[in-house]
Amino acid sequence: MNHSLQNCVITGPWENPASNFSAAIFSLFYQTSTIGMKIKDAHDGIDESGFSFVLETPVTTPVVCEVTAWDQASESNNVASENIIQAACGLMSVHGRASGKIQSLGLNYVSTLTAALALQGATAAALGQLRGLPHADVRISMVSAALLSVSQYLADATVNTTDENLPAAAKNRIPAPPFISSDDVVFELETLNAEPWLKFWTRLGISATLAGKGWTAFLLRYAKAIAPLPDELFHALTHVTYQDIAALCSQTGLSICPVQTMSDRVTDEQLKCEWLNGPWAFELTTAATASFRNNNNHGLPLSGLTVIESCRRIQGPLAGHLLALLGAEVIRIEPPGGDPLRGMPPLSDGCSVRFDALNRFKTIREIDIKSAAGRAEVMELAKNADVFLHNWAPHKAAQLKLDAADLADVNPALVYAYAAGWSNDGDSSFRLNAIPGTDFMVQAHSGVAHKISQACGIRGGTLFTVLDLLGGVVAAQGITIALLNRYLNHTGGKVTSSLLSAATLLCSEDFQHQYHFFETNVPAVSRFNNIYATKQGMLAIECCDEAALQRLFQIIDDGQIDIMQRLDEILLTNSAQEWVKLFQQAGIPAAVVIEDLADLYDCPQLRPLLNRGSYTQVTSPWSFQ
Repeated sequence: MNHSLQNCVITGPWENPASNFSAAIFSLFYQTSTIGMKIKDAHDGIDESGFSFVLETPVTTPVVCEVTAWDQASESNNVASENIIQAACGLMSVHGRASGKIQSLGLNYVSTLTAALALQGATAAALGQLRGLPHADVRISMVSAALLSVSQYLADATVNTTDENLPAAAKNRIPAPPFISSDDVVFELETLNAEPWLKFWTRLGISATLAGKGWTAFLLRYAKAIAPLPDELFHALTHVTYQDIAALCSQTGLSICPVQTMSDRVTDEQLKCEWLNGPWAFELTTAATASFRNNNNHGLPLSGLTVIESCRRIQGPLAGHLLALLGAEVIRIEPPGGDPLRGMPPLSDGCSVRFDALNRFKTIREIDIKSAAGRAEVMELAKNADVFLHNWAPHKAAQLKLDAADLADVNPALVYAYAAGWSNDGDSSFRLNAIPGTDFMVQAHSGVAHKISQACGIRGGTLFTVLDLLGGVVAAQGITIALLNRYLNHTGGKVTSSLLSAATLLCSEDFQHQYHFFETNVPAVSRFNNIYATKQGMLAIECCDEAALQRLFQIIDDGQIDIMQRLDEILLTNSAQEWVKLFQQAGIPAAVVIEDLADLYDCPQLRPLLNRGSYTQVTSPWSFQ
């Protein structure tokens, strides 16, 4: 049952949102609806610089959440929008690595992240009140959400170097996955091990040496957002039908998934259930009353709560990182010898900076969970914990005897969280469970890859790990909701989220009219947005409505006709920074495009959200009062 907070009320500017925040407000509306909150409309609380909403519970002071474009500490009143934030925070440059062209994701990605983090912050503040803390206000910005999404790439780009640690081959426009067959089917391949990869390519006549180079490049795509595979691999597939490629994958142990269109997705009954139920599945049980422990960790709302995390890669560790940023003590379980990803270059003080970016606030316990002694140690930790979080493969929890029922026996009030790949409902017969639930496979199946391809003019999705990142936020958000419900309604139980549910959230506006569920308007498509070369630097401009577009014309009007056709030439007359100043004064969203992530710290409006150490760290997206 997802209606876990039906006694709570959220009041926000739902009916007439400003165009630059419409996507964030729609996503917030959708998320709160799926967890059963009562929704009331406010007739104020929004302007071009931000909006606010109020969360009320039966037993707490109302929490006011203020959402802005730029961070409050930067004292910037500049107008911003989805694509402007993507440009200013480096998302466009990371996404563009694979194609060699800086470009927008073509998704309301920052808006969706911002909405999810805003709801989590408000929920956490209410939870903090129940535990004796005075939080009544929370603030978050679109910029802070965007920087969170590039935190690992930023760490990689700023550790002891002025270069972004990209292979030289990345500077050539080598085609990136997905692949294409002789009958024009676009598809993704996936494996987490080298052996199936090598078997597959050698069966296609590729030498072991060339296949090995391809494997190295294939692995890089998660860390670097590029995949400079040898051209020969792509060419080999263009002579084979999809059916034969799928058969070869089955024989060699490689996984394959075609890139589905959004039209394909809306006919899927499974999708309809997922969309109506929302990003989380809650299985709530009556539990003993949770204790109101508070260690007052700098007054953060989750201070005094303990999270046990057993996760790898990005999705689960990011969820644990967010809970730590909210004040929880996160005890991270790693195998004996530590997580192998600690050794992924580049390193600082002997640890991967990409790994450190998501795990630096956690306490590490090395436990062999496959052994009886290790499982007993986990059960002992769970006795006094508030949350147990994992992102293991399907069925592994049951095999280890560490599933929700097992841990409930020792701690009925525990919130058991599963950050899955595919399915929220835990159905063992779910048809995709045999395919690795990784970011790029879920992009392909969910329609996200096709949506990006249509917007960007590329063959498939992005190698920027959009779903791992959003999936981690969604998992942490579900945990915070379950914790608030535990204190309000004295329940424990399980909360499941997945990369697929994150993908559905990201595309929620696409299904709006298909399922006739909400009366609020779908976010308006920008009338104009693009990236331009200037006299110095690249410039992003986005006009979200007709009024902004007319103001743009007035500024660049030089008395000649065909302004839009001559825009490229006109913008070369000034620097990007000079144009931004002019456009922002006129209320037109614009930004200098960040082409090198190492330059982010030098931006005055971003610096309050960053710490410079051995690498540049992203601070918490929330501030509480």
